[in-house]
Amino acid sequence: MDRSPAVLVTGSSSGIGRASALALARAGLPTWASARHPEKLADLAAAGCRTLRLDVTDDASMVAAVRSVESEHGAVGALVNNAGYTQIGALEDLRPEALRRQFDTNVFGPARLCQLVLPGMRAQHAGTIVNVGSAAGLVTPPASGAYSMSKYAIEALSDALRLEVAPFGIRVVLVEPGAVRTDFIDTGRAKIPEGGTGAYDAFVRNVVAMTERAHRPGARGVLAADDVATAIVDAVTSRRPPTRYRLGAQARIMPKLRRATGDRLWDRLMLRMAPFADGA
Repeated sequence: MDRSPAVLVTGSSSGIGRASALALARAGLPTWASARHPEKLADLAAAGCRTLRLDVTDDASMVAAVRSVESEHGAVGALVNNAGYTQIGALEDLRPEALRRQFDTNVFGPARLCQLVLPGMRAQHAGTIVNVGSAAGLVTPPASGAYSMSKYAIEALSDALRLEVAPFGIRVVLVEPGAVRTDFIDTGRAKIPEGGTGAYDAFVRNVVAMTERAHRPGARGVLAADDVATAIVDAVTSRRPPTRYRLGAQARIMPKLRRATGDRLWDRLMLRMAPFADGA
């Protein structure tokens, strides 16, 4: 069986997914850009991408998307697990369904897609799975426990899967970007829970303000979506890509700083940056 060159990208309607689909298509790879609402992918279709519907919380949708690629190329040559969002909020105020939705989208969907593409990859004894993690899977930001838990899970998924599939010629690569200029924070702000205890309201507002400062244009170390897309293209096209791409200062420096400070000093620093009282 010849090796499939086809790349399937999830979450392609905006941000990193959109930039990656464009970059992969420009690199000459048959690129299948997917999203829950494929009507938002018209510009990617015009740029040469194939587009399809793929909702990572809908198993039938995932099966159909993978089968579409396989029917034309025999297998998915590379999977870019990008779809995801951030659930901001204090744990006590998060409803169980919000936690489940975070993991359905950020963890269980990507894991299921790995299961679906692996038989075809094993048959051709080749393939690449690129999981988009986050610096939040290395260092936990305040009021981001749900998101960080999901990204720590992607770290574990990637490490476990890399060992399992290596004998079949399949590579697993983890991309860990820091702050990226996308609509990611706007989406997270819209999902902040309402009607909670009220005890964390000022804290969460201060966390959002801190996060917005870190993501603003011109902020030191902030990445563009194209920066992450460049790493993803390299992971897909390189003969021997690194197992991890840590992108930006947050991913490269913050874990070292976190280890150096220890828990108590780190906690004091975080609470100074995002205090529990307005105007503190």
